Amino acid sequence: MSDVKTRQRPAAIILTPAAEARIADLMAKAPDGAIGVKLSTPKRGCSGLAYSVDYVTEANPFDERIETPGGIFFVDGASLLYLIGSTMDWQEDDFAAGFVFDNPNAKGACGCGESFTV
Repeated sequence: MSDVKTRQRPAAIILTPAAEARIADLMAKAPDGAIGVKLSTPKRGCSGLAYSVDYVTEANPFDERIETPGGIFFVDGASLLYLIGSTMDWQEDDFAAGFVFDNPNAKGACGCGESFTV
């Protein structure tokens, strides 16, 4: 037997407590068959890539899996390169509510903040 100790790899994305609470809210009212919530970066918008958060019904072995107190959060494997080191937060005020991303990989964003480029 080996005495080699392995340390846990840090998550690709940091979730704030507000983001984890929102994931718990989403999972509490998830449709039947949903096993978690998934972040991806589809090609969309004026800058090229957008953030998309949706329910997921099956695990993809290439996706990053992050356990949160309220449920499983997946990060699309093909999007990881664009998201490593990002922080995901949930913010709401009187006029708007949504996930907000601090992404050190983004080199620019469109004026409305809906899309980004790397």
